[in-house]
Amino acid sequence: MKDKGFTLAELLLAAAILAFVLTGLLLLFISCSLLNEANRNMSIATSHAEYILEDIRSASFTGLEARINNNGTNGWDLNSIQLQSSPYNFTTLAVEGITTSVFQSGNPLGISVEVAWQDRGQKNRAVELRTYFTDY
Repeated sequence: MKDKGFTLAELLLAAAILAFVLTGLLLLFISCSLLNEANRNMSIATSHAEYILEDIRSASFTGLEARINNNGTNGWDLNSIQLQSSPYNFTTLAVEGITTSVFQSGNPLGISVEVAWQDRGQKNRAVELRTYFTDY
């Protein structure tokens, strides 16, 4: 009669292969989770910039350049906009900052909105939207 079963070497090899595969799956899961968070933050930042551009669009074109260059007093930045009290009740990002600037004077007026924040690991990220406004 021949003994049936696995040898200790075969069991150790199978356990090592299983541990290697499970480690790879765990690293894949963690990587996908971090990418998901980064993409979520990028989406939130883009929606903040779009909201500010829509708010600028509703303003009068006369004196618009001066209001934007006066960023902070009656311009469009994080303190002036108050994302938490907007109709959409936005969630702000970690160490978020919003800067609105003019990149082309005159008519059409070129406006840039940059939203900057810190991702996990204190990495600085930013998204910038640029568009033109005209007085028709």
